[in-house]
Amino acid sequence: MSLSKLQEIPTRKTILLVGPPGSGKSTFCQNVILQNLAMDKPTIFATTEYSSQEAEIQLKEKGLITKSAGLVFFIDGYNKTVGLPVIDRLDVINVNCGNLTNLGIAIAKYQRNIGKKGILLVFDSLTSPYLLCGSEVIRFLRLTLSRFAADGNSVLACFDEGSGKKEDLVGMMSISDGTININIEEKKRIFNVVKHPKIKPTKIKVPIVTSPQVMAYHFDEDYQKQDMKMAMDGYKSTLRPKVGDFINIAWRDLVFWSGMLWDPENFPMKMYDITKYSNNPSNFGIDLVSYLPWYKRNLFRLLIPDNFTKVKNMKKMFEWGTKSTQQRYNSGIIEFLEKKSKPDEHYVRFLEGYECWGFDNIGDSLAFMKPAMTVGVLAGMEKIQREWNIIETKCIGLGDPYCEYKLVPREIDELRSSLKKKTTTIDKVNDRLKEHILAYIQNKKPLMERPTLGSDVHIHELQQVTAAPLVADQLVMIFRMGGTKAGKKLGETLIQTGLNENEAVKELLDFMNYCKVGKVTLEETIRIYENSERFGMKTKDPSCYFTTGFLNGFMYAIKNQHVKEIRCIGLGDPYCEWEFK
Repeated sequence: MSLSKLQEIPTRKTILLVGPPGSGKSTFCQNVILQNLAMDKPTIFATTEYSSQEAEIQLKEKGLITKSAGLVFFIDGYNKTVGLPVIDRLDVINVNCGNLTNLGIAIAKYQRNIGKKGILLVFDSLTSPYLLCGSEVIRFLRLTLSRFAADGNSVLACFDEGSGKKEDLVGMMSISDGTININIEEKKRIFNVVKHPKIKPTKIKVPIVTSPQVMAYHFDEDYQKQDMKMAMDGYKSTLRPKVGDFINIAWRDLVFWSGMLWDPENFPMKMYDITKYSNNPSNFGIDLVSYLPWYKRNLFRLLIPDNFTKVKNMKKMFEWGTKSTQQRYNSGIIEFLEKKSKPDEHYVRFLEGYECWGFDNIGDSLAFMKPAMTVGVLAGMEKIQREWNIIETKCIGLGDPYCEYKLVPREIDELRSSLKKKTTTIDKVNDRLKEHILAYIQNKKPLMERPTLGSDVHIHELQQVTAAPLVADQLVMIFRMGGTKAGKKLGETLIQTGLNENEAVKELLDFMNYCKVGKVTLEETIRIYENSERFGMKTKDPSCYFTTGFLNGFMYAIKNQHVKEIRCIGLGDPYCEWEFK
C-alpha cells in the first residue's frame, strides 16, 4: 500500500500519529496537508513545536503554491509559548499552547470563518500541550478535536511516544478512530497502521538517508585555536575573561535534563551518537593538532599508539591524554582499571563524575555524554578505523559509590536499551535537581558540591549539550520547550514559597550568576555577557534556545510576560539580550 493512501484522513475521523521525535511525524503531516490542498480543501494547521512561519516555508519547499496558500489557516502555538516574535496576519492566530481553552477558541473561530464542512485539522503536536498541561490533553482530544471531526471534518494529531505516561497515551489512542505509529529502524522509516477506519493493520517501510554533522563546525576557528593552545599550556589563561571558564554542575544538569523531558527514550541515543561523532577528530575536516607549535605536534603524535587493543596502550592513553584532560575540565577523577581490562575490552572507573553527582540512588544509570566524548576521541586517534562504544556498568544513580565503564571496539547489544530512560527516572532527576536549586535559593546551600572537585565543570562540558541543536534541527524544539517547562516550574515554585514577583526575579538572576551562566544583568532588558550557551560559536540567527525558553517560561509564570532574544553572541553581538513583551 502506498503512503498516499495512508495520507488520506477520513471525514468525521480523528487519526493519532505516534512516534519518537525525529521519526518523521511533521513531514507526514505536511504531506497530508499538501495532498488535501491538491483537492482544494481548507486546512487548519496548528503548530506547537515550530512556528507558523517555519511551517509555511516547509510547505512551500514541498510544493505549496500561492493559489493553495489561501486555503491554509495557521494556529501558531509555538512562538508565543517560547517567547519568539509573533506574526500579525489574518491567517495566523497566535496562542500559548499551554492554554487549551485558547487553542479550542482558535479552532472554533476558523471553523466559523471557513463556514463549511470538510475541513482538515492537522495538530502538530499534542506533546507540547501535554508536557505543559498533563492529562488534561486527553480531555482536549475528546471534547475539542474529536467533536470537530464528528462535525463533518477530519483530524490528524501527533504525539511523541515516550513523552508521557503510558496510560495517557492509551487513553488518547482509545479516543482516536485510528492510530499510526512511525519509527526508524535500520535506516528505514516504518509506518505501522495499528488501527484505522478504512485500512487493515499493515506496515509500510520507506528508506531514509541521513548526513551527520560535527559540532565543531559551528565554533569560531580562532576560539578553537585558542582553546587548543590553552589546553597544551595547562589552561593558565581563560576563554571568558569576565566570569571564567567554569560553570556550576546544576546549570548543565538543568539544560540537559530539561531536554530529556521531551523524549526520554530517544533523546539519549541521539545525543550519544552526535557527541561521539562530533568528538572523533577524523570527522573534523581540519587538524586541530596542526594549530600547536611544531615540537608539541611531534610530541603529541609520538605518544599516541597506533591502536588501543593492548591494555598497555589504553593505559598510556588514559594516563597521558584523557586523564589529564578530565582533570583540567574538572569533570571527574579517572582510574584506568588495568587488572580488570583485557585486549579490546577495557574498564575505567570515574569518581565524582559531574553527570551523576547529586542523583544517587535514582534507580538508573545516568552518564553517557562524557563516555561518548571519550570513545569518539579514541576512534579518531587510532590509525585503523574501528567503531568504539562504551557502556556504564556501575553508576552513582544505581547506588554505587562511583561510576564504571566498559569500552570495546564494536557494537554493544544492550547499549541502546541502557540509554533509554523511563519517565519515572526523568521525573526523579528533575525533582532532585529542583530540591538542590531550592536549597541554594532559600538557604544559600552550595550547589552540587563534590568532596574533591567542588561544584564546577568546564564550559566545554555544557557546550557538548548546547551545541547539539546546531547540528540536529529536531533538537531545537526540545531545548526551547524543555527550557520553557523548566523555567515555568521554577517560577511557580518560587511563588509558592512566598516570594513576590520582584523577589523571584532577583533570586533567579542570583542563581544564574552563581552558576556562572555568564554575567547576567537586568535593567529594561536582560543581558548575559559571555553566555555559556553560545560562547565561542557562530550562528545565523539568535540561537540561545534553552536560555530563551527558560526565561520565557519563568517570566510567563510569575508576571504573565514573554521575552524575545534580540541580540546573540553567536551572531557577533557583544552579549545576548532579551526584551520583555
